[in-house]
This record gives sequence, C-alpha cells and structure tokens, in this order.
Amino acid sequence: MEHAPVATDQAPADPAAADDALATQPIGYWSGLVHEAVTRHLRDSLARRDVTQPQYWVLNRLHGDPGTPSREDVVAQLTPLADGPHDMARVVDQLLYRGWLAQDGEGRLSLTDAGERARAGLRAHMTDLRAVVHEGVGDEEYAAALKVLRRMVANVEAATA
Repeated sequence: MEHAPVATDQAPADPAAADDALATQPIGYWSGLVHEAVTRHLRDSLARRDVTQPQYWVLNRLHGDPGTPSREDVVAQLTPLADGPHDMARVVDQLLYRGWLAQDGEGRLSLTDAGERARAGLRAHMTDLRAVVHEGVGDEEYAAALKVLRRMVANVEAATA
C-alpha cells in the first residue's frame, strides 16, 4: 500500500536556523533575503561606477542581439525586471544621452563604440562580483538550487492556473 508523502511543517523564518531545520524554513523569506542582498550588492558596486543595473541590462541586451532591436522591443523585454513600468524607457534615454547607444530613424538601437567599451568593462566587473556571491558554491550545487527554484515557480503557477 502506497502512502502519501508527509508534508514538512513550516516553521517561522529564522535566519539562524540550524542546517537540520532548513527544510522547515519558508522559501519566500529566504528567496527574498537572497534577492535583496544580491541586488543591493550589485547595485551599490555599479553605482560606484556611475552605472545602474538596468543600464547594464540594456547594454547586455543590445550586445546579445544579432540585429538592431527597436526601442520598444528592448523596453518591453526588460520592463518585467525593472522597478517600475517607465524605468526602462528612461534608461534607454540615459544611455542615448551618455552616447553609449545610437538610435536610427526607425527607432532601432545599437551600441556605440563607447557603449561597447563600457559594456565590456562592466561585464568583467560583474564577473568579479559573481565570484564573490558564488564563493563556496560550486556550479553543480548552484544549478541544483536553480532547478529547485524553477520547480517551485512551476508548482505555484500550476496551482494557480
């Protein structure tokens, strides 16, 4: 006879929870804590270079596109990551003003030489920051953690569909 798995009881969030109690910790608390700490670390470091994280997103988006996407495409793709619905359009304007982006008559965006130099330097910096965040966490362990998080998102989406 098969038995249904016993649900693990959820304990209150405890940043000092012992390893053997981690299975009882709420994912929302811990994922929020990670998001806040990592985002703050990245944004503070970028700010010391007079760059915002959304500006870096736009530079990377344009570098990774084989064509020349429209302003609207870039804004629409990155808005879900932004803090507000108008942020990405402002970021594009900032980068155009800074001379890191060019826009043609049809509204298509591309990196300027200065923008590519900035992106490449920021990419190296972000790689260094990633090493700090990932210290003591191997690629296999990191991938396993992301698979778990991806599964939890799918579970919640399936439950609310």
